[in-house]
Amino acid sequence: MAAGVVSISQRKAHKAHFAAPSSVRRVIMSAPLSKELRAEHGTRSIPIRKGDEVKIVRGTYKGREGVVTTCQRKNFRIFVEGVSRDKGNGATVPIGVNASNVVINKLKLDKDRKNILSRKGAAAKKSEDVEMKA
Repeated sequence: MAAGVVSISQRKAHKAHFAAPSSVRRVIMSAPLSKELRAEHGTRSIPIRKGDEVKIVRGTYKGREGVVTTCQRKNFRIFVEGVSRDKGNGATVPIGVNASNVVINKLKLDKDRKNILSRKGAAAKKSEDVEMKA
């Protein structure tokens, strides 16, 4: 297939998703930002990472808040501090949550992440200006 051409075939989309390399899985595992962060940075979502503070908005653990302890790209799951289950033998196991089911409340910012946010924010502002003129 030529670059930029995307198939509408469900089978091919499913295969592309589950055979995606780690760099693409990072982007797939993006989470929306809270309204405050969205206004501050001018972007709707960003790839999630360890250290971000999130709130779960869907599923059994809805309403729970915590820090992301692990991001498993292999099976598209993030693990949030305090979201766990007790096993029959008394051990506690963390419960994986899909990145799309959380909202990021606080970002762990470093140099690279600031660059990403400024780049995304500038692109969003540019497209907003174009829409205003039209």
